[in-house]
Amino acid sequence: MKSLTLYDTMARRKRAFEPIDQDRVTMYVCGPTVYSYAHIGNARPPVVFDVLRRVLGYLYGAESVVLAANITDIDDKIMAAARESGEGIEAVATKFARIYREDLDALGIVPPTLEPKATDHIQPMIAMMQRLVDGGHAYAAEGHVLFSVKSYEAYGALSKRSLDDMIAGARVEVAPYKKDPCDFVLWKPSADDEPGWDSPWGRGRPGWHLECSAMCETHLGETIDIHGGGIDLVFPHHENEIAQSTCAHGGKSMANYWLHNGFLNMGSDKMSKSLGNVALIHDLLKSWPGEVLRCALLTAHYRAPLTWNSDLLAKTRRSLDRIYGVLRRLGHLEAAPGDVPEAFLDALLDDINTPKAMSELFALAGEANKAETPQEKAEAKGRLLAAGALMGLGQADPDAWFGLTDIDPEERAAIDALILKRQEAREAKDWALADEVRDELNARQIQVDDGPEGSTWRKMG
Repeated sequence: MKSLTLYDTMARRKRAFEPIDQDRVTMYVCGPTVYSYAHIGNARPPVVFDVLRRVLGYLYGAESVVLAANITDIDDKIMAAARESGEGIEAVATKFARIYREDLDALGIVPPTLEPKATDHIQPMIAMMQRLVDGGHAYAAEGHVLFSVKSYEAYGALSKRSLDDMIAGARVEVAPYKKDPCDFVLWKPSADDEPGWDSPWGRGRPGWHLECSAMCETHLGETIDIHGGGIDLVFPHHENEIAQSTCAHGGKSMANYWLHNGFLNMGSDKMSKSLGNVALIHDLLKSWPGEVLRCALLTAHYRAPLTWNSDLLAKTRRSLDRIYGVLRRLGHLEAAPGDVPEAFLDALLDDINTPKAMSELFALAGEANKAETPQEKAEAKGRLLAAGALMGLGQADPDAWFGLTDIDPEERAAIDALILKRQEAREAKDWALADEVRDELNARQIQVDDGPEGSTWRKMG
């Protein structure tokens, strides 16, 4: 079996991946807080880790990979959204969780094996807090339960920052009930008009960090293979998860590999609501196919920053047109069963190098376009589809991609004939005839795009 290498944030280097159990490869990816529409930056982790999941499934069998992605359905932001809308908290969380799932489905993301919700795991959270209190790693104060950071000597190992640096660089909540300014909340009291649950420390609700540790423990075990999320979660969220999980489990590591994707930027700025430059998945899907958004998110290596703009989307659309153009020209042939080509697979096995894999995918499209005999074409088509499946690309119906399913077959045949006529005129350098055919296509409201694998067309408007 070929070896997969992954960049481990904890180790600060690429490491060969070795699962704890090849028959049950476990991965936990931090999910959304469902209080509003998700922006395109929120989609980068699900897309990245969907590709990793597919690669792991290729290596160990899809049924052997267990992916948990949580839903945070109790949070101050959700409570604020409920007050503003006049809806109940559960109604707000349910609505935006549904929209989030629909958005990810449009991006071709396979639903997680498990999708635990915070509100379904209050008792496991309380049990974990009790172990931390009993072990001297947490304490109760004024209805709160707080983790004592100084009780865990390895705190800061993930972010590689000293405690003083972390306090200086973070907005630490100053509260009289804290023994130390850097201690973080595991449980906080709820007012009478706020959602809450009974606990040994009074009626309250969990802190954000606690829920992931409890849900990960409940569904995947005390130590998992891979924990993933955005780079913004390294501190404090993942740092705090590590501290509370390790201390609750007698010193056992929470995860053997920590993976983080880079920021998505709008121009030179990080996408943020305060800057007013947020692009919602829900809105982008009105103008672009989900596969374009997915492919655009994979154009940069997952650990690198990615600049998001309309030029990126237009370029990505044209790139996918090349692949679907080849598949459309081979549409009459059934793809021969084939394995994923070695060069393409090697790119993904090298820390999920999607830009390199994308280059190999276009090379496969070129090979398929140049194939001559029916057998060669069928085999090349099989290789192209097998490779695309590992990235979640090129699996749609080519006619549907170009919007041709509703066009009369006779009209399609006539347009195809004009495309061929124009191509032959261009090859013969008969530019006058090529322009004449182009004018006729324009009159038919046909958009033609020329690429290395030939010309593709779609109806305008």
